[in-house]
Amino acid sequence: MSGLPPPPGPDGQPPSGAAVPPANPMIRLVDVHMSFGPLRVLRGVSLDLYHGQAAVIVGPSGTGKSVLLKIIVGLIKPDRGQVFFENKRIDRLGEAELVEVRKKIGMLFQMGALFDSMNVEKNICFPLVQHTDMTADQMRQRCARALRLVGLEGIESKMPSELSGGQRKRVALARAVVLEPSIVLYDEPTTGLDPIRSDVINELISSLCKRLGITTVVVTHDMASANKIADRMIMLYDGRVIADSDPKTFYQTDQELVQRFIHGRANPSELESIHRGFEPLGV
Repeated sequence: MSGLPPPPGPDGQPPSGAAVPPANPMIRLVDVHMSFGPLRVLRGVSLDLYHGQAAVIVGPSGTGKSVLLKIIVGLIKPDRGQVFFENKRIDRLGEAELVEVRKKIGMLFQMGALFDSMNVEKNICFPLVQHTDMTADQMRQRCARALRLVGLEGIESKMPSELSGGQRKRVALARAVVLEPSIVLYDEPTTGLDPIRSDVINELISSLCKRLGITTVVVTHDMASANKIADRMIMLYDGRVIADSDPKTFYQTDQELVQRFIHGRANPSELESIHRGFEPLGV
């Protein structure tokens, strides 16, 4: 189900043929539950995420994917369960203690979340101002390096309103990596972009993982993105992990829910209810 190690056999060793994940996951979630009022979003998620891995989390809307990212970065605390970052439990930490953890975690929010009143350089340098004692010149150099990584050199003075949607996403990505984090979380990174701009973002995410070794966790509905980025596919459904494997195994599974998601097929009962709605109209 999850990235947790398989149970040992009678001799205390992993069962024959079982994939043995690396020791010491970067992120570990143990039986995590989360509700908002009467709405149960996560229903006992256990998951290990490993250094240097590109894990893509997919699933229908409302299954808790974005909530999971917010729990990992400490923006919200689970109702129940445990969250570890580099073997340190973080779900009980206060805001001041979480600062040191968050310095190691970059996050690209769904719509980029740039500050409209700040130019590109100030947007990118915002984490440096908040979390480092760098000089202005050091911050400018770090900003320029981040922009080079996302292929947008020389736009420091531009305002977000002067950028295309794809450029805004790339600037937001530059801000996410400017602190040189060990892991970056991406919440629907290609939302609102055409297929060509989406491919640029996918290539950037993949390159940051493969070339710089940045651990990558991507939440997406976009299966084209998942195909390009993932070396591990995880599917959430109804607040639970229902599939967790390498991409080839994921695509070949005989699980109906997974196959319907991969191929974009609605639940037959949902389609039938729509058809019934047209019957009184005689059409």
